[in-house]
Formats: sequence, C-alpha cells, structure tokens
Amino acid sequence: QVQTVESGGGLVHSGGSLRLSCTAATSSLTNYAIGWFRRAPGKQREGVSCITSPERSRERTSVYADSVKGRFTISRDNTKNTVTLQMDDLEPEDTGVYYCVTDQTGYCSTNWANGWGFGPWGQGTQVTVFS
Repeated sequence: QVQTVESGGGLVHSGGSLRLSCTAATSSLTNYAIGWFRRAPGKQREGVSCITSPERSRERTSVYADSVKGRFTISRDNTKNTVTLQMDDLEPEDTGVYYCVTDQTGYCSTNWANGWGFGPWGQGTQVTVFS
C-alpha cells in the first residue's frame, strides 16, 4: 500500500462545488484502486466512490454510493499521479472528513464501501457544507 495525501477541502454553501485531489509522493497511483471515503461527525465511515486501477482493467470502472450518484465524479490524471473527486450540488449531509486510500488489488470489490483492504489512512481533508 502507499500513503496518499488529500487536499481541496473547504467551506462551501449548499449547492456549491468542491474538487478534492489525492496524490502520492513516492509511488504511482496507477497500480492501485483508489477509494474515497468520508466520516461525518457522530457517524460511521462511509464509502463515497472507488475507481479501479488502469493496470487491472482496460475499462476504468468507477462506483459510487447511492447518496452521491449524479453529483460526484471520480477520475484519474495519470500524468499528474492524481485522483480527483469532483463534488457538485453539495448538501449539508456531505459534510465530513474525506479520505482517499489505496487498495493494492487494483479492483473495487463488491464490498469496497466497507473500506476493507484499503489503507493506510491519512488525515483526510475537511469538507463543510452549510445551508
């Protein structure tokens, strides 16, 4: 596994957008599936989105939690060694600390949202959406 660094969080009004970035200083992210997770205050960690490794599949499979489908988009920029989570039409319920983590299998399993097999976990980036 490889340690990732998240950035791009902030404070935004309901309906606004934020763009989160995930990168790694010492390893290529193309070898890994990348998952975005979040933890809201007083709630359990939740899987937000996952994208498979291009080394494992010719089709860049991405999956989303039902709560963010149609509003969030995950993508890779291999030239910048970055995975981005574009978040549009944000809602107060999207508030939380967002984490990006790697899975060395390279796949987003059917249980990806549990976070099993992903890690190591970093400090995350805070997203706050106010109404």
